[in-house]
Amino acid sequence: MNNQIKPIPEEIQKWSWGAFMFNIWWGIGNKTYLPLLCLIPIFNIIWVFIVGAYGNSWAWQNGNFDTVADFKLANKVWERAGIIKFIFYVAVSCLLLTIFIIFSIIMIIAD
Repeated sequence: MNNQIKPIPEEIQKWSWGAFMFNIWWGIGNKTYLPLLCLIPIFNIIWVFIVGAYGNSWAWQNGNFDTVADFKLANKVWERAGIIKFIFYVAVSCLLLTIFIIFSIIMIIAD
């Protein structure tokens, strides 16, 4: 086992949508097991943001990537899927909020 710490390139020290939205599965897929702490209730509310912020660095340290291009290629699908899932969640939340507001207005008018 290689115990040397690899330097983390500046290009990958950024937010990871894949790690943020798919934290547990992303962690297993990238041999990074700290995201499994998202299984702890209440703690996970804060931890998902930490995983999103530091996920790329952890994946670089634990992965077998030779170049930044290899890393970006391996995580490209995770990033896209994370962004799509985030947009979907925001859209569904807005829709549900709109339905709730409309229903509330209708109930007030009906009284």
